[in-house]
Amino acid sequence: MDLILLLKAVLLGIVEGLTEFLPVSSTGHLIIAGDLLDFKDEKAKTFDIFIQLGSILGVMWYYRRKVTDLLLGLHRRHEQRFVGNLLIAFLPAAILGLLLYPYIKRYLFSPITVAAALIVGGFIILLIEKLPRRERVTSMDALTPADAFKIGVAQAFSLFPGVSRAGATIMGGLLTGLNRTTATEFSFFLAMPTMFAATLYDLLKNIDKLTLADSGLFATGFIVAFLVALVVVKTFLIYVARHNFVPFAWYRIGFGLLVLGYFWPKQ
Repeated sequence: MDLILLLKAVLLGIVEGLTEFLPVSSTGHLIIAGDLLDFKDEKAKTFDIFIQLGSILGVMWYYRRKVTDLLLGLHRRHEQRFVGNLLIAFLPAAILGLLLYPYIKRYLFSPITVAAALIVGGFIILLIEKLPRRERVTSMDALTPADAFKIGVAQAFSLFPGVSRAGATIMGGLLTGLNRTTATEFSFFLAMPTMFAATLYDLLKNIDKLTLADSGLFATGFIVAFLVALVVVKTFLIYVARHNFVPFAWYRIGFGLLVLGYFWPKQ
C-alpha cells in the first residue's frame, strides 16, 4: 500500500475516533480533514462512513457488559423496553436518511456547509446551556417512549453534515429532561444502530467502487478509530459528570470560522 495513503488513513482514523462521540461533528471534521489531505473522491466518502463503524465498535466494547445483557435478555420486559426506546429514537433519522441520502451526499458534503453548521450548532449549544432545565431523568432505564422519540427527532438534524449526531442527541436529551450523563450514554447507545445502518447502507450503495486493494486502507482507518474511540468514550463520560458543554460550543464556533476563512476564498 502507498505509504502516504496509509498515513492519511491513520490521521483520518484519529480524527474519527476523537470526534465521533463529542458534540463537534465527526463527519464535518472528516470532510475538512479529507479536503486538506486531498482525499475527497467517492471512495474517500465511503471510507469516512466505514471508519465510523470502528468508533461504534469501540463504544460497544466499552459497554460490552450492557450490550451482552441486552442481547441475552431480550425475552425480559426491562430489556425489551430499552431496545424499544432505541428503535423509536432510531427511526426518524433512518427514514429521513433513506429519503434524503442522494441529496445529502451530492450537495451538503463540503467544507463551507460544514463550517456553517459548526458555527450555528455552537450558538445553539450556548443557548441550551443557558436555558433553565429540570433534570427528571437520571438513568437510561427511566426514559419513556416519548423521551426517546424527541431525542430521535433531534438526531434527524444531524443528517446535515457539521451538525453532529452526538451533539444533536445530547442536546436533545438535555432539552427533554435527561441529566448530562444519561443524555450522553443514551447518545452512545443510539449511535450503535444508527451508525451500523448508515455504514452498511453506504457500503451497499458503493460496493462497486471498492476493490480488494482498498481493504488495507479501510482496515487501517477502522482499527485506529476503534482504539482512539475507546479512550475518548471513557474520558468524555468523566468530563460530562463534572462540566457543561460550553467549551465545545466555543470550539465549534472558532473552528467553523477558521474553516470559512480558509475555504471561502477557494470557492
